[in-house]
Amino acid sequence: MYKISINNQKKLEENLINFRQDLHKNPELGFQETRTAKKIATELEKLGFKVFKNIGKTGVLGVLNRGKSKKSILLRADMDALPIEEKSLHNHSSTNKGVMHACGHDGHSTMLLGGAKILSENDFFDGTAYFLFQPNEENGLGAKAMIKDGIFNKHSIDEVYSIHNLPGEPLGKFSTKTGNICASETLFEIKIIGQGSHSSMPHKGIDTIFVGSELVIALQSIISRKLNPNSGAVFSITEFIANGSRNILPGETVLKGDFRTHNSKDRNLIQKFVYQICKGVSLSHKLKVDVNIWNEFIETVNSPNQCKFAIEVAKNLGLLTNSNRSIMSFSEDFAHFTVLKPGCFILMGNGTEGAYAQPLHSNVYDFNDKGLIIGAKFWASLVIKRLSKFNKIQ
Repeated sequence: MYKISINNQKKLEENLINFRQDLHKNPELGFQETRTAKKIATELEKLGFKVFKNIGKTGVLGVLNRGKSKKSILLRADMDALPIEEKSLHNHSSTNKGVMHACGHDGHSTMLLGGAKILSENDFFDGTAYFLFQPNEENGLGAKAMIKDGIFNKHSIDEVYSIHNLPGEPLGKFSTKTGNICASETLFEIKIIGQGSHSSMPHKGIDTIFVGSELVIALQSIISRKLNPNSGAVFSITEFIANGSRNILPGETVLKGDFRTHNSKDRNLIQKFVYQICKGVSLSHKLKVDVNIWNEFIETVNSPNQCKFAIEVAKNLGLLTNSNRSIMSFSEDFAHFTVLKPGCFILMGNGTEGAYAQPLHSNVYDFNDKGLIIGAKFWASLVIKRLSKFNKIQ
């Protein structure tokens, strides 16, 4: 396999760190990534990429073509931040109050831009490399928006890849697996409509806090008693909202939450049981229970060949690898890409100490800048492996 060359790696690393920290200082929420997208598009244009802007509202696509081959590969990074107030005290803390890059998308975008920089200096590939910078991953809307805008209809793309950092794992350790790699996420809202009353006379009304509490216990039984213990499914009530007060029993209560599964069979089964349980509680207490369930993220499923290629590249770079990691319980809208094209979603260790080991979405989490050059080299190497002038594409 041809090894990539980098003109002045130290300078590249410094540039990537500065770029990443600038993104971290100026985070933007989903579909609002105008500054981020503009900076990325400008850098891609400097590198000689053909750039398409405003795909899926704020998405950016950079295209680099070499030779005559029709083979192609798409690499994807997400750009959006989260509505979290940062508590970190480092020099690049967020300056946008209430918004923070608490999931490392600033690092993901910078690694991909670094890969684009390296690739622009290497001619040892034959085909087309697509560098996709996606908006609004956190709400599960960005991938669908880019697909709706014709990303796969307007461009001939053979396979897709994406990296997500993983706090708590050794820096630069690459891990993935064939098949399901990330869970789905299905949201629900249950509205209980009873009859408010005075707290001294509960028999005069229908106390929806009492009914809601019964529902919470009953719904938790879905995972513990109705699914295979090895399913890996998770069911969570995340909000319990009632309109009662000091001496007022509430006439309305709302339960909100989500459930996550590793396959569509369990997802559909849980949904069926939610409706059944709510109907039973409604009948037993003679009140109305409205149930609204919608799926935000489907399960992310990796293709075997693409997983093999990704792990081979990481090994050739001398990195730690794991080709059979456990399924992640979080969700990823990259799943919508892997439905359409063979692909691989990869986890990359972010480090085991300090802010680098803090959980994703923590208000003191930070992306590890030492990982930027690792990710950049991986992306460039993957493109060269898959579109090599010297190796037949498998």
